[in-house]
Amino acid sequence: MGQPGATGRKAATSEGWGHRRRSRCVALLLAAAAVSTSSVQSACATQAVRGSLRPDGRAGGFPSLKSGELMQGLSGVNGCARRRKEKNGRGCAACRPVRVLRGWDGQRAGVLRGGGREQSAPGVELEPLKFTGRQVDGMPWGSVVATPDEALLGRIRANLSKIKVPGHGDRVRKTECVLSFDSPESPEGIFVSMSNFQGYGADYIALDHQRNGSELYLNIKWKKIPKAVDPSKKSDEAPTKLAIGVEGGFQTEEEEFEFEKSHFLAVMPEKVLVPLPNAEVPELISMVVDGILKASDLSNDEAQVMAWEDKRLVSKHAAGLTQLPGAKKISPDPATWACEDCGVKSNLWLNLSDGYIGSGRAQVDATGQMGGGTGAALKHYQDEKAKGNNYPLAVKLGTITPHGADVYCYAADEDDMVEDPGLGAHLAHFGINMMNMEKSEKTMAELQIDLNIKFDFDKICESGKTLQTLAGPGFVGLKNLGNSCYVNSVLQVLMTLPEMKERYLARAPAIFAEAPAGGAAEDLNTQMAKLATALLSERYAPTAGPCVAEAAVSVSPQMLKFLVGKGHAEFSTGNQQDAEEYLKHLLAKLDRAQRPDKSGLPLTSKLLDITMETKLVDLQSGKSRYSTTQETMLSLLIPMDAAVNSEEVKSYEERSAKRQKGEKDEEAPVKPEVPFRACLEKFCGAERIEYKSPVTGANGEAAKTTLIKTFPKYLAVHMKRYILGDDWRAKKLEVQIAAPEELDLSFLRSPGPQPGEDLLPEDAAAPPAAGPTPDGAIVQALMGMGFAENGCKRAALATSNAGAEQA
Repeated sequence: MGQPGATGRKAATSEGWGHRRRSRCVALLLAAAAVSTSSVQSACATQAVRGSLRPDGRAGGFPSLKSGELMQGLSGVNGCARRRKEKNGRGCAACRPVRVLRGWDGQRAGVLRGGGREQSAPGVELEPLKFTGRQVDGMPWGSVVATPDEALLGRIRANLSKIKVPGHGDRVRKTECVLSFDSPESPEGIFVSMSNFQGYGADYIALDHQRNGSELYLNIKWKKIPKAVDPSKKSDEAPTKLAIGVEGGFQTEEEEFEFEKSHFLAVMPEKVLVPLPNAEVPELISMVVDGILKASDLSNDEAQVMAWEDKRLVSKHAAGLTQLPGAKKISPDPATWACEDCGVKSNLWLNLSDGYIGSGRAQVDATGQMGGGTGAALKHYQDEKAKGNNYPLAVKLGTITPHGADVYCYAADEDDMVEDPGLGAHLAHFGINMMNMEKSEKTMAELQIDLNIKFDFDKICESGKTLQTLAGPGFVGLKNLGNSCYVNSVLQVLMTLPEMKERYLARAPAIFAEAPAGGAAEDLNTQMAKLATALLSERYAPTAGPCVAEAAVSVSPQMLKFLVGKGHAEFSTGNQQDAEEYLKHLLAKLDRAQRPDKSGLPLTSKLLDITMETKLVDLQSGKSRYSTTQETMLSLLIPMDAAVNSEEVKSYEERSAKRQKGEKDEEAPVKPEVPFRACLEKFCGAERIEYKSPVTGANGEAAKTTLIKTFPKYLAVHMKRYILGDDWRAKKLEVQIAAPEELDLSFLRSPGPQPGEDLLPEDAAAPPAAGPTPDGAIVQALMGMGFAENGCKRAALATSNAGAEQA
């Protein structure tokens, strides 16, 4: 994955990309996923740069950019700061919603502020109210009628034929408005139609009433209250498993609170609220309300995504594992364990085939320090593999208990933590009785949990610096839904484009009015307009008021994430994914949704379209050939040999290697620093390839160069941090790349065929290919790992397009 995302509402520096809040610099859209680190995800690792097209249409934009337009998605933390300090969770007095309570006769009965009621004496004229909360049509929503009269009951009975009890196949949207991010926790709560079970905020219930004729709604309101501390449980109990939203894992914010829930029957268009339960309302109303409250707002697949857990698969190598006869016996005493290569006494792994004890690979801890071993266990596996021996499974000493242990498979087809059903027998081969073993080291899951809990975010958040607090439109964050940082990064940066604002914010009322009845949550244009309204308007980010100085707002793009990922093998899961692949997937989805659009705006993907021109020079005849392809981003390899601090890196690695013999590494890691210009020069450099000359008919070589024929309006850049290692496995490059404030891209412009240039004859048109074709998404994923395009296509076909992992 990419660089750690930044949190908070102040300027943040992402590793290798020195962003400054108010600097005027050229910014690049970096499609790289951020590590899941916070409940709120900013787009600090993903930015956009604006250019222009030349009149001739060939090489427009960026010939010599000096000061571009920095557009960066920012984040915040959830809720008003003062709200977090108050026990009732309702916010400061000035921010609480104010609602007038009126009787059925229209007389004002009193004022409800926050949760308490200020009762007025009969006949006393109340002062005019100043509403500081969100309102509908200039007034707070609805009048409460505790005892409905016969006229109101008649209206309710007249609509009973339009409502129904939700069945097994009905989707009930009761936790979030389909057109906004209003929820039961909003000042006016959420209104669920008893006809189509769609949820609406107070601002949109009138729209649904006008379009669908619904008149009866269930109004759900929640008041957040901190949970009482159970004396029998530790108040600071830490997670015990690498999971989100499940018992023992990291809990979402909702797990820390209880809710005081209230329900009302809302009658439109009068905007009357009848408290529930109520003996006066028809029994069918009570049945519908009960069905709505009991229904789940998530499908089975969505529920699994929300409650994510890192589950290990059973290793296919466990059943037939080779164990050498006459193996040495391993003492159960941890004091006797040591790496056979360097002598370290911790992070030791026992090879379950031959009994070799080696240290694990060095890891970065929560403070950013390297430590943990020399990788001797992995090196031993590789050495034995080179001899023709397959000894893939190793168990971490110190984690063995009667309940199991950490087992890793080094084989290329798994290369991950796994389960070994025969672990007890495999350990007995070396004289270890796992029933008598006790845990003496942290498991890998516990180390990951420590990293998530204790990670030093100050290093990437400019801690200690005086920064300006920003609030208002454009400064609304996106909550991390669990490994959804790649989604948030892409959405934040796309919403900085003026065309996205024009398409989805300016046209939001029209889009909402045209949304499919009962299917707004399944309409991509509607959900994008909903997101744009939240991020780019004052709806959730006011620019004035007593709490603005401390306010930091975020919303959860849950409906949009599920909609875009629906049907996709990877993006429909709760696992970490790659932002570059997600951007391409999202653009394809947007293209399909936007094509029927009559707005006249260009497709979003067209804003990023790059026309690449490849020049092929036959070195035997000296003749050339030009071809063009369309791309949505510029993918750049990182030339590690161009690092400007190679000597410092080498010196650090030498010092670190010595310390790992038993001394803890206290020194901050020194990473290679590669200039961005070097990456661009690597891209446009000539490449020698094997080539059969159509002129001579003989095999030889050709020089291949790829440049840009037509620049896009917004240039998206993808840094290829994953390469193919010597062991044919994907390897991530730990490297820093500084973004320049001035960038001249004129040298990337393709000049095209020149006057007098001798061109190769065009190839004869090939007949249409028969049989299956490789899946483009699989090919792109493999190419992102550094494989050649033709090889990726062959691998996809050989595995019947089963997936990138299988290929």
